[in-house]
Amino acid sequence: MWDTSTAWLDEDSGTEVAEGADEWAQSKATVRPPDQLELTDAELKEEFTRILTANNPHAPQNIVRYSFKEGTYKLIGFVDQLAVHFSQVGNLIPKDSDEGRRQRYRNNLVTGSEESAKLVISEAEVVEEEDEPKEAEAGSQTDLPAAEAAEKVAEELMTPKQPKERKLTNKFNFSERASQTFNNPLRDRECQMEPPPRTNFSATANQWEIYDAYVEELEKQEKTKEKEKAKTPVAKKMGKMAMRKMTSMESQSDDITKVTQAAKIVERMVNQNTYDDVAQDFKYYEDAADEYRDQEGTLLPLWKFQNDKAKRLAVTALCWNPKYNDLFAVGHGSYDFMKQSRGMLLLYSMKNPSFPEYIFSSESGIMCLDMHVDHPYLVVVGHYDGNVAIYNLKKPHSQPSFRSSAKSGKHTDPVWQVKWQKDDMDNNLNFFSVSSDGRIVSWTLVKSELVHTDVIKLKVEGSTTESLEGLQLYTVGCGTAFDFHKEIDYMFLVGTEEGKIYKCSKSYSSQFLDTYDAHNMAVDAVSWNPYHTKVFMSCSSDWTVKIWDHTIKTPMFIYDLNSAVGDVAWAPYSSTVFAAVTTNGKTHVFDLSINKYEAICNQPVVAKKKNKITHVQFNPIHPIIIVGDDRGHVTCLKLSPNLRKMPKEKKGQEVQKGPAVEIAKLDKLLNLVREVKTKI
Repeated sequence: MWDTSTAWLDEDSGTEVAEGADEWAQSKATVRPPDQLELTDAELKEEFTRILTANNPHAPQNIVRYSFKEGTYKLIGFVDQLAVHFSQVGNLIPKDSDEGRRQRYRNNLVTGSEESAKLVISEAEVVEEEDEPKEAEAGSQTDLPAAEAAEKVAEELMTPKQPKERKLTNKFNFSERASQTFNNPLRDRECQMEPPPRTNFSATANQWEIYDAYVEELEKQEKTKEKEKAKTPVAKKMGKMAMRKMTSMESQSDDITKVTQAAKIVERMVNQNTYDDVAQDFKYYEDAADEYRDQEGTLLPLWKFQNDKAKRLAVTALCWNPKYNDLFAVGHGSYDFMKQSRGMLLLYSMKNPSFPEYIFSSESGIMCLDMHVDHPYLVVVGHYDGNVAIYNLKKPHSQPSFRSSAKSGKHTDPVWQVKWQKDDMDNNLNFFSVSSDGRIVSWTLVKSELVHTDVIKLKVEGSTTESLEGLQLYTVGCGTAFDFHKEIDYMFLVGTEEGKIYKCSKSYSSQFLDTYDAHNMAVDAVSWNPYHTKVFMSCSSDWTVKIWDHTIKTPMFIYDLNSAVGDVAWAPYSSTVFAAVTTNGKTHVFDLSINKYEAICNQPVVAKKKNKITHVQFNPIHPIIIVGDDRGHVTCLKLSPNLRKMPKEKKGQEVQKGPAVEIAKLDKLLNLVREVKTKI
């Protein structure tokens, strides 16, 4: 064997190094990067400890979820740190399981059949070898049956034997058997107990015993103070936390807000049972006597709404909710200047007449209110002290969500009426108010603040006088009621204490479009007809109700009701039906298409004659009205069939319905009056 390694000369040392020598024996020079730090031995020996944790560095730490209990977003403390790097679905089956046993049984059957087939084939071959000499002797006659037999045997061996089917027992088979047994007689068991032992204890306490008791109590307090001083700050914090937990647990256990919804449902069920006869009348009862009354009708009293907190406060405003037809708002205050006190805003539902759904109290009396059409949870109110406020039913707090102030331009006199208007160009909420100070103000909710704009200032015409210094002085008109046109957005009517009605425009702040010498006393209400765009109605304390065409300065109809009229309201189902309430406790319902000279229903609806009815409102869908009096009571009344007569069906003709029919019906009446006036 030859040594194939060759020698070479090391350039650095000049010594020869064998080419086959091990590489590890060679001296290796360490190569240092140019940017490596030069550290001392102490720095190199310094240890840096790193702790490995099982936390996933990619797991998010700032996940929040909405808490419906607290109404805010809460940070989630626990985050799943598990990271799955590999997962595979396997199909291994344990041997001891049922499925494993079944597979082993099938495999054993298959292997057993193959072995038996091999044994049969080998036996057949042996038989053939023994029979060959015999067959040769027998000749060709026996060749065919032997071959056929061999083929049959081969076929039988090749076809696998199927296991015998076992009948499975149906575990769900049952037979129905019935038998009648005797009822065991009931037995009463009674036992008599001896009364528990009692002892009488009596003692007398003198001054010394009382003094000693006080001294012991003081000593206990001093000991507890010393113990608290000896405690560390951490122990004190732990004690405070424990106390807080105890108090929070107690408050949670006593808190009934969790069952508020269930309690409200149960309360409504109880009231439904209590007032079941009234609910049946409201839904089904129709006064059959109307057929014999000759076009006169009646009012059926249903529910009566009252609350102890609103006792001795008059009903100053009524308004149905535009979305929920069973819900209405009631404003409580006082019309008496000498008896001004607090105010109340209550919202009742016909499903629960015993208690209001919402209760809000105010320092000043509420004189008017209105509910937003698009946002039915917003209620705007006007106060006796000149303020306006917005209540949000979604936030049932005692204080309003928004309120005017002296800085934001509140009225200086009572606010007699407020009305929601369409949102402005920037989609800000907007409403109007009228007051005795002569100002009609537009209020806009901008960035959670009420911003006011004076639309018009009422002046009494012909009252301008010049003072000694040459200044023009005028008498301020006191606004008491207003209403906006249903189609023409800029047009509205204003009633005053002087008895005049002004037709105004939002665009003109210095002059009126028209003036009507309507009444001899203060105008209590003005209201446009919901169908006819030219007709409006007014009522006053001078006992009259007047119906006007705004293009004519004289009234179309005048009705004297023999008492001061507090409020009027058009019916939502007909252009010729309206209701009026008077201070003598009566409600009057008119239908001009049936009788244009007098009311078809005059009915007292309060218990006492001294009670004055202040307001009335029709329900937008159901045939009922609500009336409020000066004692704080609200009564719900159902209109009889004669008070809501619809056009009769004629043979072969369909009954025409809709706004056009209602406008034509009222136009027909107005044309008759116009003809009479032109003849005069």
